Amino acid sequence: MRRLLLTALPLVLAGCGLEGTDTDKDDEETPVAQAPADPDFAPFEIADLADPEQRPEMQLQIVLDALGFGPGVVDGTMGLSTVNALKGFQEANGLDVSGELDDETRAALARWSRVPATRVVRIPESWSEIAYQAVPDEPEDQATLEHLGYENLAEKLAERFHTTPEVLRALNPDGRPAGSPAADETAAPAEASTADVPAYPPRTRVTPTPLPTGAAADEAPAFRPGQLVRVPNVGLDAAPSASDDDREWQRTLASLGVAADQPDAARIVVDKSEGTLRAFDESDRLIALFTVTTGSEHDPLPLGEWKILGVSKNPPFHYNPDLFWDAAATDEKATLPPGPNGPVGVVWIDLSKEHYGIHGTPEPQTIGRAQSHGCVRLTNWDAARLAGMVSGSTQVIFQA
Repeated sequence: MRRLLLTALPLVLAGCGLEGTDTDKDDEETPVAQAPADPDFAPFEIADLADPEQRPEMQLQIVLDALGFGPGVVDGTMGLSTVNALKGFQEANGLDVSGELDDETRAALARWSRVPATRVVRIPESWSEIAYQAVPDEPEDQATLEHLGYENLAEKLAERFHTTPEVLRALNPDGRPAGSPAADETAAPAEASTADVPAYPPRTRVTPTPLPTGAAADEAPAFRPGQLVRVPNVGLDAAPSASDDDREWQRTLASLGVAADQPDAARIVVDKSEGTLRAFDESDRLIALFTVTTGSEHDPLPLGEWKILGVSKNPPFHYNPDLFWDAAATDEKATLPPGPNGPVGVVWIDLSKEHYGIHGTPEPQTIGRAQSHGCVRLTNWDAARLAGMVSGSTQVIFQA
């Protein structure tokens, strides 16, 4: 994703201190009309191209992600977010919470052992209709845009599959899916999954798109509409609601590979020392866990119990430099348009603590590693899931 907005220190997001951020206090959203042929609703054609690598860490990540325990960016490494997600799975299943793949944990995960770590999909041709645009660094320049959307197709593709452009390039060496046959070969059927794994759309037998050669190859983007690409096996069974209500939000969910239906959270607990957000249902059962960024020494996490005043989906951002210790002296107030590359991403969950909330980010790879201005920050896809879980009756606890 793009470089962080208004950073005086490396990896510090100017994401909090909202002043008058549009939040519907009654949890009602105004429907936004969208054309039925919106590219974000285009289905992915899935190819039977087996992966030549096992990728056990990535396979673990996509299973945990599907179960509600967010590993953050799916990158095939056992990093902080993946360890936290594994702890969440262990806690929810009454296992020893070690963050390690011990024998009991492996046994509990065995029912999903045949879920493939990756899939090969064809980038929808309709993605060529999307207007990609560079996002300027300064808020006054951002305020002149209508939408803070994705800068390029690679960025959009990465967020759709909960990863980064770098991981996508590694999964597609020389622009072809790992394990791809020659252009004149027919793809071999992939190994069938078990009945216990999530349902996926029907797979088709296709051949890779021919790639440019010579000088054209040097100028061609890494990814383009119509191209076959290997991606993490994330969100291919997630479908937006069939309802036309709030179609703009359904479009956002589709672009993030997030299902419209989420479990209800009676209580969420943000733990500063662990850097996690846990969601519990009415029976006090753990239903989700996400790694989060929580404040800094300048703007510490406000400990205590808070209420949710409302959930704003695809919110604009009201930038007030008076609320940012690292703002430039010349900065002026500005209203920034909505979009996944906005300072708070696709969601703002407004809290009873003034100027504080829970929100998304344009920099998913920094979650758990960077600082914030006191707010709780998640990846856009985890923030979108959380938005579907909470309401005004959800208890919010920030603890040390």
